Amino acid sequence: MSLLAPFEAFPVEHLAAGVITEGKEYTLGDTDREFELASVTKLLATYGFLLACEEEVFTLDSPCGPATVRHLLAHASGVGFRSDDATRPAEQRRVYSSYGFELLAQQLEQETQMTFAEYLHEAVFVPLGMDATVLWGSPGHEARSTLSDMLRFAHELIDPQLLHPSTLEQAFEVQFPTLDGVVPGYGMQKPCPWGLGFEIKGEKSPHWTGAEMPQDTVGHFGQSGTFLWLAPKQRRAAVMLSDRDFGAWAKPLWQETNDALWQSLQEGK
Repeated sequence: MSLLAPFEAFPVEHLAAGVITEGKEYTLGDTDREFELASVTKLLATYGFLLACEEEVFTLDSPCGPATVRHLLAHASGVGFRSDDATRPAEQRRVYSSYGFELLAQQLEQETQMTFAEYLHEAVFVPLGMDATVLWGSPGHEARSTLSDMLRFAHELIDPQLLHPSTLEQAFEVQFPTLDGVVPGYGMQKPCPWGLGFEIKGEKSPHWTGAEMPQDTVGHFGQSGTFLWLAPKQRRAAVMLSDRDFGAWAKPLWQETNDALWQSLQEGK
């Protein structure tokens, strides 16, 4: 049985999925079809912001908006999902926010005198060969890409060439570990671990990654029906892109599928 066979039964019109294990890629579907990423966009944007930190455009602890770059990347700044949502004090609650990524982009644009879309294209997409990937709007949820491009990005997460490995390790570490918060679609999580831009599975239950997957699994899912996860120690990653919005249909199916995939990977199938 193919590693990706569980994805074949997804009730979607179009789907492309891929997994990386032991340096090899396995794919299903049209690898060059473009899909909206929704909040998986945040992972690409995060890479741009972390590169900006290494290039000393700003630091993780530079002031930005009502808090710092670190707070905004970790959803700990207190700003809401949108610009007109109520704001809490920083470090009080894990408040999931796309607006926080927009504030980060605005700060970068002020410092570099170029749009964040241009910066991300030149700093991340061009060197990784992600020719089909475009940030067309909010850095929090408005990019489109292909499976081929997202697998290129996943390889970078496994074996970073653009970022120093220590920078990426920090992105995968829980920031402000005591914070509770809501994972969209999954409710309140106590605690709600998050790294720098990357969601961390931890002990969250239920969760879109498999129940049997490592607690240090990192990644993100998007409301457009997309996800990317990485198991750093095992050097494994998976990407799923589809054209059916996340909803009740996806919650048990994604977890069951990722569990089946993880079991197959563990068994070396």
